[in-house]
Amino acid sequence: MTDRTYSPIDRLIGAADDALTTLFGSPGGTGRPSPANGMADGEMTAAERQTAARLMRVNHVGEICAQALYQSQAITARSEDLRRTMAQTALEEADHLRWCEQRIDALGGRKSLLNPLWYGGSFAIGALAGLTGDRLNLGFLEETERQVEGHLNSHLSRLPEADRASRAVVDQMKIDETSHAQKARNAGATELPDLVKQLMGTVSRIMTGTAHWV
Repeated sequence: MTDRTYSPIDRLIGAADDALTTLFGSPGGTGRPSPANGMADGEMTAAERQTAARLMRVNHVGEICAQALYQSQAITARSEDLRRTMAQTALEEADHLRWCEQRIDALGGRKSLLNPLWYGGSFAIGALAGLTGDRLNLGFLEETERQVEGHLNSHLSRLPEADRASRAVVDQMKIDETSHAQKARNAGATELPDLVKQLMGTVSRIMTGTAHWV
């Protein structure tokens, strides 16, 4: 059986469905169980639970953005191999989205009210990255994952020690992000100019700072 070749219209319809599922549905991802399953938290104060919920909300927003980025990059990729790579990465990142949502619920928090805005902006950025060519597209994926890894390290230092479940989720997310960055490098990613990296970092800081509260 040969793989079906999708037209641009097919991909746009698929992207619309992906967006609705990401924002309002229940992304299945690869079906991996959450690292938090069966893990009991220690005693946390109300303030610690609130801090943990806000950090996991920021991580959830990051995964909303990841879905938008990789889905739009898949649409604009020029090679079928890269489209499959982006689609698989988005699928694995959907696990993270589900895990973060579960932790937000368990901690009594809420998701960001601005998720549609985060998704739309990230989709546009990903589409622009894809239009620059496949090697730069991969470079954008690699740099995105590197910056996300840095945010996750920061969150591990800020999450309450007693919130073992959230820490387990973030630990696994960090492992996956590192793997995705390495796969992009191995596939021929071109390193982005420093100015682009700095701009990406600035946008990311605005997003995470806002999502912490809204």
